[in-house]
Amino acid sequence: MEELEFESGLDNEKKVIITLFWTNRKAARTEGCAPFRIKKIETLNETYTPQGTKLLKISDEIMADMVQTLNAGKTIPMEFNIGEENLNVSLSADSLSVTAQKSPEIEEEIIEKLEMELTKKFPNLCDSFTPRITPQS
Repeated sequence: MEELEFESGLDNEKKVIITLFWTNRKAARTEGCAPFRIKKIETLNETYTPQGTKLLKISDEIMADMVQTLNAGKTIPMEFNIGEENLNVSLSADSLSVTAQKSPEIEEEIIEKLEMELTKKFPNLCDSFTPRITPQS
């Protein structure tokens, strides 16, 4: 497990998106174009998991719940899958930890990248990522 403590001027919603994006991006380095699956997100109010064969998407309600959890000073444990890799990420308003089951070197790469991105005023983010993890109307 790799951990990071940070100071960031970003709002908590942006921290969530940046964390999801760079976790996906760095894991894709070893897993290629395999789908990024959100397996579980735990907030103060709810545990979110995919329903049946549907992918879990970050709806406005889930994002609001995640932001509320971070605003309350609590941590959000999340589980992701990409290819053969399973990742556990815990995000709070000022810290992050990541564990990769298959390729532990990914942990360090994610932490190094987020250490840079979370402290930027305008973090690097691919415009096509957010529509892939949020429901389409």
